Amino acid sequence: MANIDQIKALIKSHTDGDSELFYSIALQMAAHAKNKGHSKISKELKDLVQEAKDKGFNKKNCSVIPISQPRGELSGLLSVKYSKDTLSQIFLLDKTKNKIKRIIKEQRQKSALAKYGLSPRHRILFHGPPGTGKTMTASVLAGELNLPLYTIMLDSLITKFMGETASKLRLIFDHIQTTKGIYFFDEFDALGADRAAGNDVGEIRRILNSILQFLEQDHSESIILAATNHVNIIDKALFRRFDDLIEFELPTKDIISEVIQNSLCTIEGSNKLDFSLLSDKCIGFNISDIKKICDNSIKEIILSESEVCISNNMILECIEDFQRN
Repeated sequence: MANIDQIKALIKSHTDGDSELFYSIALQMAAHAKNKGHSKISKELKDLVQEAKDKGFNKKNCSVIPISQPRGELSGLLSVKYSKDTLSQIFLLDKTKNKIKRIIKEQRQKSALAKYGLSPRHRILFHGPPGTGKTMTASVLAGELNLPLYTIMLDSLITKFMGETASKLRLIFDHIQTTKGIYFFDEFDALGADRAAGNDVGEIRRILNSILQFLEQDHSESIILAATNHVNIIDKALFRRFDDLIEFELPTKDIISEVIQNSLCTIEGSNKLDFSLLSDKCIGFNISDIKKICDNSIKEIILSESEVCISNNMILECIEDFQRN
């Protein structure tokens, strides 16, 4: 089952004291065993790895899983990074943030769930308006779970040639099986558009059928995140393939105020601003827009030829400029 290279790498990682590499190789061996039809051995290997992780887990001393750089054709399909973002850096409604916390908790305590035959959520669909934090949340999950974040590059994935996109999808899902990480499919509606849509063509149908099949067959240790601004055009059959659908909404007044305060806290005089007034003027904006307005205000101060202090009027002018543009 395991090849000689895997066994040698396993022994070397143990000798070097690199526990995370040891775990990563062991999980690859488990995936290989499963692909060969040895499901029981695969599960036993995964359970042993998780038990070892749980016993030795200490976030302060925990090193991340080494990033496996995509090679060959995969190098044009996946970009990879290690994130240091944390939950404290995202601004979400409580109900949304609680669902993100639940994913993290389940992933960290997967061995406790396994004792009852349960698995943590690992196929998640984010949906909501642009600029509400979907991409940032993917980065936060990677940071909180110490996993590499792989982003699928749609411009390279989707082609006009019959069957080519499905073949590339298979490469990605093979990588998902063998290399643990967080895999982020942004603008997922490009892959999962409703088959009943009027502009449906044969190749789009084949892509959708492929993604349905790959999601159904996924039993990896990785987390698959998909995000869309247009959940209404996603094929309904896809919803059943996800463990959770999480809605991202425009920020409330309280969150807007928090974003403004956080963005301007380093600027002298910001404590004198009327955050309630400014928040009222930003109702209906997404978080990304609000941060841009604050950045524009800061630039105005930095680049001003005369001594200018931050004020309510300055920010209100930046809001009006943003609306006009």
